[in-house]
Amino acid sequence: MQETTFRQRLAGVLILLGLIAQILGFTGWVPTAHMVSYLLWLAVVLLWRDIPKRSRIQAGVLMGLGLLMLLVARFGYNAYVDWPAMLQGNAFVAAMLVGVSFISLVGKQQGRKKAPGKRLTGSGGILRTWLGVHFLGTILNMSTIIMVGDRLARSGPLSIPQYLALNRGLSSAATWSPFFASMGVVIALAPGMEYSYVALFGLPLALASGLLTTLELGRRFDLSEVYGFSLAPRSLLMPAIIALLVMVFHFWLTPELSIVGIITFLIPTVALLYNLRDGPRYTLRRIHQHTTNRLPAMRGEISLFLAAGLLTLGLSTLVAAVAGSEWTLFESFGAPQGMASFIGIVLSALAGLHPIIGVSVLASMVSLQGGEHTLFAFVGLCSWAVGTSVGPLSGINLTLQGRYGISGYRMMKNNLFYAAIMSLLTLGSIAAMSYLVT
Repeated sequence: MQETTFRQRLAGVLILLGLIAQILGFTGWVPTAHMVSYLLWLAVVLLWRDIPKRSRIQAGVLMGLGLLMLLVARFGYNAYVDWPAMLQGNAFVAAMLVGVSFISLVGKQQGRKKAPGKRLTGSGGILRTWLGVHFLGTILNMSTIIMVGDRLARSGPLSIPQYLALNRGLSSAATWSPFFASMGVVIALAPGMEYSYVALFGLPLALASGLLTTLELGRRFDLSEVYGFSLAPRSLLMPAIIALLVMVFHFWLTPELSIVGIITFLIPTVALLYNLRDGPRYTLRRIHQHTTNRLPAMRGEISLFLAAGLLTLGLSTLVAAVAGSEWTLFESFGAPQGMASFIGIVLSALAGLHPIIGVSVLASMVSLQGGEHTLFAFVGLCSWAVGTSVGPLSGINLTLQGRYGISGYRMMKNNLFYAAIMSLLTLGSIAAMSYLVT
């Protein structure tokens, strides 16, 4: 294990304190949003020189653009900017990723070992990876990328087909999962949506993603040495237990918290309780090692998410300042408007904007009536699913880049054909849904 410097260890402590502050904020006893963002940003400053050059340049550009747009909105359009809160964007997601990292403390320190169960290669392995990520991801959201990705990485560095299966398996869950982050966003923007229609069209689209991924990757790559995620009980046990606990907290114990919030505190708690079986001294030693070695190594993920959050805030503030609140984009929202909106949001994702920006901006520009709520929600979910798969700055691709080093733009290039086919299927689904609900 490489020895860390005092600066890196201090940054690790700040990251841990950021996670603790985020968890304390869930109690409602004291507002900690500012504290979380400041601690994480300070850790990024301390670790800045250690971030790989490509990620450092990308994060720097995002930060610069975000700050520039905030300045233009404030001084060019006299928009209100909450400067003390400007660093909060994506801090809750970064804290969740820090919490998920503690899953590595569940188990003894045995180094790298092969995943249990049958090691299946070929198209069957790709399909298993897609299935594992997709159905665990419907509940665990982005944390699934880390759980499954780390397990695959035990057999060696991840390959492009494995990256793509991880990416598509999770992003496609946005089309129908009631627990996915995208669903929470569209419900807030279109509260009159009917979930039954969304699931009726969204689930087949998700299954089409799995079929397309299996067939396309089998045609493009030699998969004879590409291992898939084992669906053996031992491989699924820990993710399944976490998913069950998430549901218990979501429906009964802490229904006021989002799935992301529950994951943020649940996984560190499980790791803590697991290690306490071997005594408090052993537990403290493992937490110390994790804080001073693993957390500073998350500098790429944390910096990219925080920088993307600043960009999102800057862009949304500028768009709101320029467009105002009176203007509407469409007089009504039917099939043509839904198709145009979907294409626009996916293209903006290709340009580097997270689909949540496009969906939120679109919501501010339309006035929805009746069944238009359901159609708008479906457009938003599908835009999220396709856009996050292909967008170089989506949360999924930022996670893959920060954790495993794969370029977001390389992911975009390899997903263009997939995104094109899924877009055609989505446009047909939008037309069919519009006929039923509007």
